[in-house]
Amino acid sequence: MTEIKEKKYIRSHEPIFWGLFGAGGMLTAFLTPVMILITGLLIPLGIIDKGNFNYQTLHNFATSWYGAAIILILVALPLWHTLHRIFHALHDLGIKRGRDWQQVLCYGFAFAVSVFTFTILLQMF
Repeated sequence: MTEIKEKKYIRSHEPIFWGLFGAGGMLTAFLTPVMILITGLLIPLGIIDKGNFNYQTLHNFATSWYGAAIILILVALPLWHTLHRIFHALHDLGIKRGRDWQQVLCYGFAFAVSVFTFTILLQMF
């Protein structure tokens, strides 16, 4: 008789980071061209009134709950995307020593900036 060995699966935290990477990449791919179009072309050409982007209007937007959530998402997700890409680029470049520290630095920085952004937005209320 053959013995059936039980496979032990090791849980990984990678799906969380790949999910944040994918969400940040999608957000960056869709919104960066729009932001460049608005702030780089439409406002300077006078097609969009720059009064819509004055301090008071943007402050009112940032101090609303939905505005703060949008700003947090616009800052945090592309940052997670970028630092996940940097982490894997280090491996692709052949820098394999200190992989755990690289992971802590990359994801720790993304987490710290996300928390910092959340804190700043929370203090604006």
